[in-house]
Amino acid sequence: MSILTGLLLGAAAGAAGARLLRALGRGVRPPPLCCASAVAVLWAVVAARLAGGAFGWWWAPVPLLLGWVGVLLAVCDLRAARLPDALTLPAHPVAACLVGLAAAHRPAALPGMLVGALLGAALFGGGYLVVRLLAPAALGPGDVKLAAPLGAVVGAVSVPAVLAVMGVAAVLTALWSAGRGGTGVPHGPAMLLPAWCATVFPPWWWT
Repeated sequence: MSILTGLLLGAAAGAAGARLLRALGRGVRPPPLCCASAVAVLWAVVAARLAGGAFGWWWAPVPLLLGWVGVLLAVCDLRAARLPDALTLPAHPVAACLVGLAAAHRPAALPGMLVGALLGAALFGGGYLVVRLLAPAALGPGDVKLAAPLGAVVGAVSVPAVLAVMGVAAVLTALWSAGRGGTGVPHGPAMLLPAWCATVFPPWWWT
């Protein structure tokens, strides 16, 4: 997939995503150009990384889909302060299928990828669940539901990367909150951005 193809397909997917958000009826009606532009940029980056040999075609669906749904979820969180179940719940089986299919194309690395995905899901999802139980105001229920599938796809790349993503998400949220005078801010975008970066920029030895 060329960079131009990534831009065009991403724009089309983003515009379709904007229509999907409107159809969901969650109080989120983003301008199609907003979603189209954001997804186009993310898909173009994935196309460039794929062309550069950062990963094989078997892995490309993971960052492509994560970029698409990540934009939709970020828009929902920024505009309505929620991560709808209609997007977070399907992310669980979809993440499992994508990681499984990717691992199947790397027989030698299959056990490591699957174990990493399971550990990542448990680490990210379990960690957020504990925080939610101990300090309910710190995380929303949507954040907890999203954490496990994000942990799975990042853990398939590297389990330590899951800890890094969690740390970066916490720092980004803290900085954003401080910039707004300590008021609460959506946490979803801060989770999604570093998770997507981890899937697009895997360590050099991963390929």
